[in-house]
Amino acid sequence: MPISNPVEANGRTYAAPKTCAIAICLDGCEPEYLDVAIAEGLMPTLKRIREEGTVRTAHSVIPSFTNPNNLSIATGRPPSVHGICGNFLYDPDTGEEVMMNDVRFLRAPTLFSKFYEAGARVAMVTAKDKLRALLGSGLKFDEDRAVAFSSERSGETTKAEHGIDNASDWLGMPVPEVYSADLSEFVFAAGVKLLREWKPDIMYLSTTDYIQHKFAPDEQGAKDFYAMFDRYLAELDATGAAIVVTADHGMKPKHDAKGDPAVIYVQDLMDEWLGEGAARVILPITDPYVVHHGALGSFATAYLPEGADRADIVARLKALPEMLEVTTREEAVAKYDLPADRIGDIVMISTENMTIGTSAHRHDLAALKEPLRSHGGLTEQAVPFIVNRRIDLPDAPELRNFDAFLYACAAAALQEAEA
Repeated sequence: MPISNPVEANGRTYAAPKTCAIAICLDGCEPEYLDVAIAEGLMPTLKRIREEGTVRTAHSVIPSFTNPNNLSIATGRPPSVHGICGNFLYDPDTGEEVMMNDVRFLRAPTLFSKFYEAGARVAMVTAKDKLRALLGSGLKFDEDRAVAFSSERSGETTKAEHGIDNASDWLGMPVPEVYSADLSEFVFAAGVKLLREWKPDIMYLSTTDYIQHKFAPDEQGAKDFYAMFDRYLAELDATGAAIVVTADHGMKPKHDAKGDPAVIYVQDLMDEWLGEGAARVILPITDPYVVHHGALGSFATAYLPEGADRADIVARLKALPEMLEVTTREEAVAKYDLPADRIGDIVMISTENMTIGTSAHRHDLAALKEPLRSHGGLTEQAVPFIVNRRIDLPDAPELRNFDAFLYACAAAALQEAEA
C-alpha cells in the first residue's frame, strides 16, 4: 500500500504520493536541447506535457557539476547541508586529492532513505556507478522495498546489494558502453519496467551527459538522444505517474574558433605569482570519465600558502578577462551554500566559453575528439523544470533543481493514478 503520511527529510516536508512520484535528471540538459528537439517535432510527448503541465526554469547548485547536483536533488538541500561540493576534493589535512563518491562524505540523509523508513517502495537507476552508492545510502534491500543500481554495472547487481539480481538480464538489455547514449537509454528502459512491474512509490532516474558533451543542441546525435528519451517519457507518463523532468546542469561550448579547448591554466599562474607548488588549484569536475571533458570545467578552487596576500591574488584573478567571478571562501560559502571545510581559500568561475585548468602539462586532451563542451559555472546554472501536472511553481532563482521531489510528490498527492 502507498504511504499515507507526509515524510520529513532535512527540514522539508514531502507529501505522501498517491501515485508514483518520479524525478528525472537529464545530465547536462541545457534548455536549448529541448527547445530544438520540440521545434523539430522530435519530442511530441514533452511538447504535450509542456502544454498541459507546468514549465519553468530552475537553477542548479554551484558548482554546476554532476555529484553536487544529484545529491542536492536526492536530499532536497544545497551542498552546505549534504557536504558534496564536487566530484573531487582536496583534503588539506592529508594532502590527498580524492573522489567524493564515498558515503563517508555524505552529511545528510537522502529523502529516499527517509521515504524508505516511512514504509515506501523506493527505486533509483543511475547511468554511472559513481553516484549509486551515495544515492542509495541508508537503503536496505532485504524487504523488497528498495532497488538501486547503475546501468554501468548492471551485469553485476545482486539482490543483497542492489535489490535485484543481474539487472542486465532482468531488463533483457546488454550492459552498455560507458561512453554511449545506450548508458542513459538503459536507465529509461529500467525505469519503465520498474514502474510497471515493481510499482515504486518514489523513483529517481539519472542519466549521463556523454551526448551533451559531444553534441550541440542542433547536431544529429543530440536530436536522436532526445527523440529516444521522449519515447520512454511517453511510457512513463501513460502510467499516471507524477513526473518532474530537470537537470543537474547545463552545457556550453568551451572552445575557440579553431575548435581548440579554451582554457586558462591557473596553477601555472599561481606558480608564477607565489612560487612553484606553493598554491594548489583543485578542479572539482575531475572524475574517472575525463574523455567527456578532459577535467576542464568552469569552476575551480585554490588553497593558498600561509602568509599569501589573498586579497591581492583575488584582485589579480578578477582582472583576467577569462574570469566571470572570483570570491573568497567566505563569500562563496554565503553565496553558493557550500561547505567551508571542503573548498579552498578562493573560488573561481570562468566566463561562458572558457574553462579553468591547472597546469598545461597536467591535462591530457588527446581523448577529446570533438570541440570541448563543458560546465561548472554560473552560465550553466539554468536548467529545465517540467512537471506533467498543472501545479503552482515559482521560477528561478527561487526554484531550484533540488525542489524536484518536493513538487513531484505534491503533484502525485493531487490525484490517484489514472492507469
